[in-house]
Amino acid sequence: MLLSNFKIGQSGKVKELNNLPVLKSRLNHLGVIEGVKVTLVRKAPLGDPFQIKVRDFYLAIRKDEASKIVME
Repeated sequence: MLLSNFKIGQSGKVKELNNLPVLKSRLNHLGVIEGVKVTLVRKAPLGDPFQIKVRDFYLAIRKDEASKIVME
């Protein structure tokens, strides 16, 4: 399942990052790595961006980025 398909409040662990090396590097630096728990906190009214909780901080990512994060 992709992170972009999650419902608000749903959590899961990152299984794989399917994206370009630059985007993967950016997400890794922000703490979105394989095995980390991610919770979808909210979506903007038009569906982009998403607010996610990674460890103890909140992060906003684009829907396009969320569609490249494969979750368990």
